[in-house]
Amino acid sequence: MVFTFKGQLDAFSEKQFKTFVTNNLKNDLPFVIDLTKIDFLDSSGLGALVQTAKECQKSKLGFTVVGNSRVAQTIKLVRLGDFLNLKSSLEDALNYLKN
Repeated sequence: MVFTFKGQLDAFSEKQFKTFVTNNLKNDLPFVIDLTKIDFLDSSGLGALVQTAKECQKSKLGFTVVGNSRVAQTIKLVRLGDFLNLKSSLEDALNYLKN
């Protein structure tokens, strides 16, 4: 499954993001969080992504994040690229989940 988000992932949208993702974790399917249309990502958004990654690890679900250059730079700056399985394209993310 691919979830595409747009706008901002920050303190104001974090709760909505977490609720949406948590509800969809029940499907037990690997998924991609596509952030290529996100304009702004702050520490609250990063926290929500980390929490999602931890929940996926606990449930043994495949999970990866795709980000535009701004989002990818923010994630890499705090050294979460590997932990969030950050990929540069949707194709790379889908191939990662296949393996």
